[in-house]
Amino acid sequence: MEVLTRAELEMRKEEILTKMRQGTIFIYPTDTIYGIGCVATNEEAVKKVRDIKQRPSSPLSIWVPNMKWISTNCVITPSAAEWLGKLPGPYTLILPLDTENALAPNVTNKNSIGIRLPAHWFHEFVQELGIPLITTSANITGHQFMTSLENLDSDVEKHVELMIYEGPKEARPSKIVHVDREEVLER
Repeated sequence: MEVLTRAELEMRKEEILTKMRQGTIFIYPTDTIYGIGCVATNEEAVKKVRDIKQRPSSPLSIWVPNMKWISTNCVITPSAAEWLGKLPGPYTLILPLDTENALAPNVTNKNSIGIRLPAHWFHEFVQELGIPLITTSANITGHQFMTSLENLDSDVEKHVELMIYEGPKEARPSKIVHVDREEVLER
């Protein structure tokens, strides 16, 4: 696994964007903890993330490139609009999907999707990519989430091509907001 700093990522931006578009599995920083993902439109890459996480069927969340993606592909109720006004931020908003083919079919097994739009410098990179990313904690499901290189699970690491690392994180995973049920879950 190749570890890149923010400066190295910027210097190699076009190369890394190309790798990501081709389905590379990578670890990246967020406003909360480290995530593992791939482009959410590549079914084979999504399957690899599921295999790494040992999470065969439960829905995954996505990091969207912009608010336009949300308004184009999700149902925006008045409650959803209120929550969208709090983005960017440390929330995963569960919204109904309105577009059938916006994501690989193995991202979600329901008619809704978890949406993230973190307040973090890496979002500029996701915007430039222009494709939603799978965003899930960089750990095997049920294990401790990754907050530094020291606690990256070796079983996860061996399946990842690259990592963007910015040092230890001290946050917790995002709050899950089931917009339709008006329910907020702490993790």
